[in-house]
Amino acid sequence: MSWRKVTIMSQRIEFVKMALQEGTNISELCRRFGISRKTGYKFLNRYKMFGVEGLFDLPKCPVHSPNQTSQEVEQLILDLRDKHSAWGGRKLKRRLEDMGYSQLPSPSTITAILKRNGRICEEESVKHKSWERFEAPSPNDLWQMDFKGHFQVREGRCHPLTVLDDHSRFSICINACENEKKQTVQDALTGVFRKYGLPYAMLIDNGPPWQRHGEIEYTSFTVWLMRLGISVIHSRPLHPQTLGKDERFHRTMKAEVIPKCIDKSIIQCQQFFEDWRIVYNTERPHEAIDMEVPSKVYNVSNRIFPEKIEEIEYGPDDYVRKVQDGGRICFKNKEYKVSKAFKGQRIAIRPQNVDGMFDVYFCCYKIAHIDLNE
Repeated sequence: MSWRKVTIMSQRIEFVKMALQEGTNISELCRRFGISRKTGYKFLNRYKMFGVEGLFDLPKCPVHSPNQTSQEVEQLILDLRDKHSAWGGRKLKRRLEDMGYSQLPSPSTITAILKRNGRICEEESVKHKSWERFEAPSPNDLWQMDFKGHFQVREGRCHPLTVLDDHSRFSICINACENEKKQTVQDALTGVFRKYGLPYAMLIDNGPPWQRHGEIEYTSFTVWLMRLGISVIHSRPLHPQTLGKDERFHRTMKAEVIPKCIDKSIIQCQQFFEDWRIVYNTERPHEAIDMEVPSKVYNVSNRIFPEKIEEIEYGPDDYVRKVQDGGRICFKNKEYKVSKAFKGQRIAIRPQNVDGMFDVYFCCYKIAHIDLNE
């Protein structure tokens, strides 16, 4: 009978002991043990060279595999992963290529290396599935802005303000703010606008200081953006996925940099943010832009921030009014309310093709409608 797995070593030992006896017919012995002559001589020779150790099964993989990742490359992968604990196989491979390394394993092999060395678990992998999103056609067509959830620091709470270019995923700024007030945001954006120029539009959510709890569309902050020629787009109420790119950016921040900032000072937080932002923009490959780094896709805006805002000019057929207290204007002997946010601003009432119908404009933005027939 053939050798059974549970007694294989005892069978092999018995076979070689009998095969070594003087006058033994090896062919007949092999037949009785249910093995081929080739197998019989193989184990006999192994026993003569290595003793009982030679009777153990050898590894099924070859001693050297041309497709096996070298220990040096594997260690490079693990070291880079330890430095950037949220990066997966594709990002790690692209970053190593950018650093000048060649003959690297595939992203799937890198992922296997990470799993084998305890850097990835299946439960975490499921959380990071990507999905397709709308993308602005060019840099600075649209910026997404939001506050990352605040956390404890020495002085109280840190409120990270983030601005992300929709097209390139370039991180425009990460500001460690002490609050979420309008002046704090405006001061931060002023520095950003001076450095990177003005976008054509900004996507923001529906909370303060962007909007008054969904009650009134405009605030003095959004009026300031409109005055600079920036269209303001609000996300859908109760739909944070509208700001999906910035939300995804916040998840990456939470994984890679926020833990370092807990209980540090605001100044230290800002330094951590700046250091990480450089890595994010210049080193970290992004899957949504074909594994390029954002800095290779982004260009600064050619719309320069005006240090002095010129007076608004309206057309000769417009009725120009200055918004009074309470956001009110007078027109055709009647009082109309636009928004308190426009107090002190000049607006234009523009006639339409239908008698008694007028649109109200601030700069180039339609903000209200007047029907004299009501």
